[in-house]
Amino acid sequence: MSTKWRDIRRTHPTEVEAEIARVKEAAAVMTLYQLREARNLTQVSLAKVLNVNQGAVSRMEKRTDMYVSTLRNFIKAMGGQLQVKALFPEGEVQIEQFESLAESREDSNRGTPLAEL
Repeated sequence: MSTKWRDIRRTHPTEVEAEIARVKEAAAVMTLYQLREARNLTQVSLAKVLNVNQGAVSRMEKRTDMYVSTLRNFIKAMGGQLQVKALFPEGEVQIEQFESLAESREDSNRGTPLAEL
């Protein structure tokens, strides 16, 4: 007879459950540097995907303010997708404006050589 994982998890003492919750919460919030490290990527490998030098990746990781398009490209280069959400007491709303702008730029740039972009 097999045991379900949720039944095994319930056997932890309260202190252990609190630590598990703290670790999960900490893992859900990361800097770009921490995210890159967690994805096992180097600045050099990410720079190659972004077609920039390693120093540019280092500077991006340290910035506290950047264009949404720059952040989207950084996340995409790591294999992810950026979503922008507004959080309110009543709930959250995903902002689509940035996705539609990116799609329209991609559509207008199709067929255009990279050197011209």
